[in-house]
Amino acid sequence: MDRKLIKKIILPIILLVLAYGFWVSPNFKAIAAGVAIFLFGMLSLEQGFQAFTGGGLERLLRKTTSSTGRSLLFGIVSTTVMQSSSLVSVIAISFLSAGLITLAAGIGIIFGANLGTTTGAWLIAGFGLKVNIAAYAMPMLAFGIILVFQSSKSLKGIGYILAGLGFLFLGIHYMKEGFETFKETINLAEYAVAGYPGVLIFTGIGIFATVVMQSSHATLVLTITALAAGQITYENGLGLAIGANVGTTITAILGAMSANEGGKRLAAAHLVFNVVTGFIAIIFIYQIMAFVDMTSAAVGIANDDYTMKLAVFHTVFNLLGIIVMLPLIGKLVSSLTKFIPEKKPEVDQPMYLSDASAAFPETALEAVRQEAQRVYQAALRIIGDGLGMKQADLISNIDLEQSLAAQKQVHEFDIDAMYDRHIKGIYSAIVAFISSTRFSRQEEHSSGLRWLRNACTRMVEAVKDTRNIQENLIHYKDAENQNIVDLYNRIRLQVGLVIRDLEEMRTSSEEALDFLSMDGLKLQVQRENEAINNSVTELIGQGGITPTMGSSLINDIGFANAISMNLIEAAQALFVSADHDLNQAIQDVTLTKNELARLTQTAAEPVMSKDNS
Repeated sequence: MDRKLIKKIILPIILLVLAYGFWVSPNFKAIAAGVAIFLFGMLSLEQGFQAFTGGGLERLLRKTTSSTGRSLLFGIVSTTVMQSSSLVSVIAISFLSAGLITLAAGIGIIFGANLGTTTGAWLIAGFGLKVNIAAYAMPMLAFGIILVFQSSKSLKGIGYILAGLGFLFLGIHYMKEGFETFKETINLAEYAVAGYPGVLIFTGIGIFATVVMQSSHATLVLTITALAAGQITYENGLGLAIGANVGTTITAILGAMSANEGGKRLAAAHLVFNVVTGFIAIIFIYQIMAFVDMTSAAVGIANDDYTMKLAVFHTVFNLLGIIVMLPLIGKLVSSLTKFIPEKKPEVDQPMYLSDASAAFPETALEAVRQEAQRVYQAALRIIGDGLGMKQADLISNIDLEQSLAAQKQVHEFDIDAMYDRHIKGIYSAIVAFISSTRFSRQEEHSSGLRWLRNACTRMVEAVKDTRNIQENLIHYKDAENQNIVDLYNRIRLQVGLVIRDLEEMRTSSEEALDFLSMDGLKLQVQRENEAINNSVTELIGQGGITPTMGSSLINDIGFANAISMNLIEAAQALFVSADHDLNQAIQDVTLTKNELARLTQTAAEPVMSKDNS
């Protein structure tokens, strides 16, 4: 069942519930309006925080997920600040889908978010119902709406946050007033169900309400305001709180529908945690209630202050869930990995590009980078195999020149088939993803996306140029003329040494130094290109090769030079610091083609010739 079908089912349900409520009691309109305003406030609040997720939050997330404890703390703090476990869950799924965090780290964040979301109940019960909250809402709305219309992204984000808080407070006020008025018409407390049947029934109602409203916060606010007005019993209110906790997983599940296997695993982990936590709360509800009574008395909460007790209960059973599940994260990761395995299609498809990874600029950029690196690795394999070079030789320290000279024959390799299988699908998806993402037109990230797309284009061109060389290489490799055999080995050696050098640079820890040293590699390639061309000219003049051989060689020298340059340019885009400012600075100081040409003209001797390599 996809997201659109679910929405088609939920919308009629919402409309029917509202219509029935309006028919039963006109006073229901105040409660419904309060819920609507509250939900709109949640949307505004999330939109406001998303304005600040263009780098800062992502960098913080990457630094604070190195251990389970840190991931847990990030989930608690971020949810407490943003008051939206749904937004934190979506962020975690996006980062996992882009390959920026591990599944264990994502699970830690989800656990922390569940505990962090309990602060909402504390704020509502301890503050929202004790004061005239509407008085605080009006100034927030006034200032927030003014800031929303500003052009500055930061001011607009602050405006949405203020407006969101204002709408939240206003929604709580209307729900509170609505329940006070509503009990004059219908006393819902008369429909209370005692014991475990009541807990189970109201847990189901809480799940349903949260699924419909897509917000556990909204369900909790309804529960707390109804409890404060005496419309529900304390015990039934606890059931609603448990149901809200379980029902909130629907947001993560919907968000993971378009995610890759990693995102789906995290949504499944979210469901497992909340269901287990819900079962613990239901089974031990009376023991937890006793503990809550004891804790409340110790901290000075009145015995009949059921709204504050509900907040304590909400925190306690989520904390119990974390205590039970935290030691089982390793087993949960391995089980989910087996239950939701990686798909291995016959034709390689993107692993990181999805709606989930496109949710934030940083994850969109990193997802494209991850896919581009897959294209790069596939291109190196195809180029090496297409030119008859063993992968093991290219990444080892053996004498590549001797290895090529000892090779008697180059076997035909279907480059087109390998391109279609390992590159075409991913490359097409990258182009479509960049074209469709809303960040592609934002200056801060568009340059990085364009650079990565250009890197992919260069790798595709390198593979196609390899195909152009391959035909002549196979034809001349076993020729009786040793001169043309040696020259083709020299062409292959140039490309092979470039691949080897790039792989050594890729594994180096000095990223910026490696990036700048690639200019030196470009210069070596240009000098060797000139040297091989000079050798061809001399051999034609001396009768060492025929003009027909010479023309084939000159064309293939150009293709080999293009392959090398394209691979270097692609590596520059892929294997350097992810820091945007550093990338821009390095781009500014790298050599242009004209500068390379001028430097090459000053070189008197080849650098990568047969004798010097």
